[in-house]
Amino acid sequence: MPMKGRGTAQLREIDRWEDGVGWLAYPDEKMQRASHAVRVDDGDVWVFDPVDAPGVDDLLAEFGDVAGVVVGLDRHKRDAAAIANRHEVPVYVASWMTGVADKLDADVERFGGTLADSGFKTFRIVDRTFPPWQEVGFYHDELRTLVVPETVGSVGYFCAPGERLGVHPMLRPFPPRRTLTGFDPERLLVGHGAGVTDGAGDALRESLLNARKNLPGAYARAFKSMLTN
Repeated sequence: MPMKGRGTAQLREIDRWEDGVGWLAYPDEKMQRASHAVRVDDGDVWVFDPVDAPGVDDLLAEFGDVAGVVVGLDRHKRDAAAIANRHEVPVYVASWMTGVADKLDADVERFGGTLADSGFKTFRIVDRTFPPWQEVGFYHDELRTLVVPETVGSVGYFCAPGERLGVHPMLRPFPPRRTLTGFDPERLLVGHGAGVTDGAGDALRESLLNARKNLPGAYARAFKSMLTN
């Protein structure tokens, strides 16, 4: 099982709900790169950190017209440009995020404290130069939906034994608790693995609170995952 899938993608749905859906383009890869589409109040569809696959456009069409494609992490260029160009919309990048916009072969729009007119409030999760990491989070009050591109995930190498949601291995020693513990979402969508739709707020708080305590188990599991094919 490779870390990152290559070749022909095979779409698998995750996180389907009334106003959105997620998918894995390479379900068998270890990274479990998750993409998400959310329909907001006016019927527009916003696509977050997508990885392309056959059938993605049909899946998006079930929810409405794509208004924009969003990059939430400086290294999540993924296939944002290709999908944005097909739908003739810009790729949206935070105004303070550097580097990634120059790598996108598409029109780029910058956003500040809100994601255009989507209803999503935005906030910095991580912004540091060493090691490089710029990540923006998104929260929609009416949908009670929180999108966290990288800091937490449900994929195996993020989680210690017994955890359903874990902090990224690089952030476990100093997790961004102040930034994230104030949210109580009904739905948490993550960039690696399936989201959390049952007790999402509690799962988020527990993952941040226990990040250091569960660090040895998480690192052992992640190391084992790296060694197995």
